[in-house]
Amino acid sequence: MRFASLGSGSRGNATLIEAAGTRLLLDCGFAARELEQRLARLAVSPDSVDAILVTHEHQDHIRGVGAVARRYGLPVWLTHGTRRSGRLGEVADTRLLPPDHKPFRIGDIQVSPYPVPHDAREPVQFVFQCKGSRLGVLTDAGKVTPHIVAMLQACNALLLECNHDTQMLASGPYPPSLQRRVGGQLGHLSNRQAAQLLGSLEHARLEHLVAASERAQQLPPTGPRGAANGCPGDRAAPEHQLSGPGNRLVRVLRVDESISPGRCCRALSPGEGATKLPLPQGGCRKTPSPTGRMPQDSLSLRER
Repeated sequence: MRFASLGSGSRGNATLIEAAGTRLLLDCGFAARELEQRLARLAVSPDSVDAILVTHEHQDHIRGVGAVARRYGLPVWLTHGTRRSGRLGEVADTRLLPPDHKPFRIGDIQVSPYPVPHDAREPVQFVFQCKGSRLGVLTDAGKVTPHIVAMLQACNALLLECNHDTQMLASGPYPPSLQRRVGGQLGHLSNRQAAQLLGSLEHARLEHLVAASERAQQLPPTGPRGAANGCPGDRAAPEHQLSGPGNRLVRVLRVDESISPGRCCRALSPGEGATKLPLPQGGCRKTPSPTGRMPQDSLSLRER
């Protein structure tokens, strides 16, 4: 199984997941042309995607869903509440998620939806499994519930929302209504909540942790831009791993929507404390870039 975040934040969210002969797009918060450009950076054609899954109806998650689904004839999986919102536009093939959030299959991938507290009609997040590899995704949730903790156990990779620093949110130039919404129980996970969630999970199999954040004003640059790989707007930063129990190494990455399309996974560098998510008994050390990526920019999970 391989995955690549195409972007995260209020400007748009999308994640590509593939395993064996199946390729899925989780959310499409970018206009169709922008999505095509981001996929092209991964040498992926949109017509190779098998389906779109939608977490909820907010614009930064569905902006391009209707156009992409119509252009490439893709089915769109979503909850009844999300469909009833009427915000997706005209979609010829919509398919409701199974009742009671039961797992189901799309091609070679088992998809397990689970409910989350967020200010949408019927929001969900997903866990994806194939041949022993397990990817958990959690964004757009206002608090951590016992069910969320149960769903995200024993993952090989996590894409985890780290939305804001609570003190910076409270003291920043944000209207009170936005502060209440973002920081409320139907809003977004703070960095501290994300770290607490991570600490409550079993880490024996965890290999990759992607910290999905708003490109934050809260996460300043730590090095010259674009020097590492020639991508305009990218940040040069050493790659790091966290050492988990049993001397296991867990790659920690941050999704940064400010970098060039398609190249949205990069190493989290020291000093970006807002999204440093320490594992128990963990330490940090420099390592070379991993191999086995969907051309250059995705993360690959070893089959087990």
